Amino acid sequence: MKNNPVGFLAIVFFSALLLLSHSVTFALQQSSATKQEVKKKAAAKQQVAKKKPIAKRAIAQKNARAKVAFVPLKPSFGQLAGLHNAPDPLDLKSSVAFVVDQDTKEVLFKKNESAVLPIASITKLMTGVVVSEAKLAMDESITITQADVDTEKGSTSRLSVGSELSRGELLHLALMASENRAAHALGRTFPGGLPVFVSLMNEKARALGMTSTRYVEPTGLSSSNQSSARDLATLVGYAHGDSTLRELSTSTGYEVAVGRRTLQYNNTNRLVKNPAWDIGLQKTGYISEAGQCLVMQASVAGRKLIMVFLDSAGKLSRVADAERVRRWVESIPAQHGKAVPLASYSSSQATAIQ
Repeated sequence: MKNNPVGFLAIVFFSALLLLSHSVTFALQQSSATKQEVKKKAAAKQQVAKKKPIAKRAIAQKNARAKVAFVPLKPSFGQLAGLHNAPDPLDLKSSVAFVVDQDTKEVLFKKNESAVLPIASITKLMTGVVVSEAKLAMDESITITQADVDTEKGSTSRLSVGSELSRGELLHLALMASENRAAHALGRTFPGGLPVFVSLMNEKARALGMTSTRYVEPTGLSSSNQSSARDLATLVGYAHGDSTLRELSTSTGYEVAVGRRTLQYNNTNRLVKNPAWDIGLQKTGYISEAGQCLVMQASVAGRKLIMVFLDSAGKLSRVADAERVRRWVESIPAQHGKAVPLASYSSSQATAIQ
């Protein structure tokens, strides 16, 4: 090699070139690994970034639910007046109750029966009386308008603006399913308009001797619609004499065609489907100011009874109160064909609560 300097230089050159090639390959491999690592880290950061908003939303929703769960319900007028403190032997959850024999007028049970409270959709029973007695064409088409949309409580309805139904269909939905837009449309389209309709509601109440009753609109959404259990018992007894009101209020379900849709409605009172009950007329009601309400005419133990339950504490408790009264009437002995009145409790709160 020493005698051949060209060959020696060639070997050195190729060795250096080989070493450079290995270095470049190694560097490229390292660079590729670094890029892959960077990509992995970037992808991981993106996943974390995506999860954070979801986690934050989940936490926010959980906190929102927790807040809703602890928001106290708006007290009813009866609660504000302390009517729920009234004791009774049946331990009813309604602060106001009144049970009377429809034929003999014998009062079997009374509790704060003269207290004047908001009556919610029990109002629709008088709406039905006025519409039925006006003898208007039940097949006349009525269109739901923006005026029928609830601005009092913001309640929803499946009867959208523009829906067309007959007066008879609207009356059916108002009494059976407590449809607010249906009831309002009945009053709005009455000859003379809503003011005349409401005036007739109050006029009928006075004619029936319902001295503690006042109506301001036909749905019951306003807490200014007020009455007493005694007055409502009178109304139930009177309305029971109308075969149309009996049939529509106790219907278990009803379908109406609205445009291309068919809407199925069910009765708001589950007792109409209960074979243990023989109900001739009924109406339910609820707004926060009134609590859960229920009025009925029903045959129990061979007697025609009128039952009124106002300001009940829960959605199911008004039905449970009716069951308690029915079981009691069925269990008590009869004296000369009459039941022995169980209890009487009257609060000093016997005037309207403003």
